[in-house]
Amino acid sequence: MDEMTRLRELRADAPVPDRAALAPGRERLTDAIAGRNRRTRRLWADWRVASLGAVVAITAAALFVAQVVAPSSPRPAGPATVAGDLDLSSPAAALGGAADFLERQEVPPEPRPDQWIYLREEDPDQKRQWEEVPAEIREQMDMTYSPDSWIPYDDKAAENDESDSDYRTARESYRIAAGLPEAPEALLAKLREVFPTGSGPDGPREKKDDHSFRALTVLLQSYPLPPGALARIYRALATVEGVGVTDHLIRDASGRQVIAVTRENGQDNSRREILVDPVDYSYAGEREVVTRAHEISGPDGTEPMVLKRGDVLMDIARTKAAVVDAKGRKT
Repeated sequence: MDEMTRLRELRADAPVPDRAALAPGRERLTDAIAGRNRRTRRLWADWRVASLGAVVAITAAALFVAQVVAPSSPRPAGPATVAGDLDLSSPAAALGGAADFLERQEVPPEPRPDQWIYLREEDPDQKRQWEEVPAEIREQMDMTYSPDSWIPYDDKAAENDESDSDYRTARESYRIAAGLPEAPEALLAKLREVFPTGSGPDGPREKKDDHSFRALTVLLQSYPLPPGALARIYRALATVEGVGVTDHLIRDASGRQVIAVTRENGQDNSRREILVDPVDYSYAGEREVVTRAHEISGPDGTEPMVLKRGDVLMDIARTKAAVVDAKGRKT
């Protein structure tokens, strides 16, 4: 039986996920296919907890295992890069080193209101799902899948849209980051205020450290961020309870070696990973990895879905980011 047939059978009797549970996946898929990449992901608090139907769909349709690249022998410092020797012995060492490097960088000018943000994000799941849509159906759709997207830096219509309190435009995100305080505790408190936790239909309120990690993750997806602000964000990230760092570089969805800053999603038997470029310490993507083997029960008469430790449920690699003068330009 092929995976898509099995998926349909597993999903047939599953309860319909609510709006909050579906929002993150629907947002990513819609944005990618439509060729638009919002400045930040929608901030539904319950990205931490996946419904049965959502997990089965993600896993059965697009599960793949990423390669892990480990050093030949244990050592406190990782490979040498343009930024210096990588110390992946702890979050404080890795992110502190990144912050030290960023604080030495020249601050580029803020983008002009008429400029655009170009992003290229490799997402094998979305690409595969699009390719599985029959050609005759794709031809009738007024959208397509592309890893390339352009968003206006100054989007006043989006800024004034009060119906979506979670979304921040490129300019808003830049200025939020630039205005963050130096002290990690104060910085985290400010971000929890800017990106509020869920309530009511949008999911339960989060614990303090869960909330801090989510808010940091969302802001890190923004481009551009002033290097000094990014340095402060990394120092604050290292202080969040439960944050770790892999002691070796991993392979992302594009095949690059990157740093993985991790935090366990206890309720999901998985961990969230923020990927960081080991050369210039820019945001490089995100992953979600199974941390404990477990089964997800399906409807009566179907076999349960088995998830193994190390299975990758989500793997998105940002390979390019630039401020450009017009939509469609890449430099």
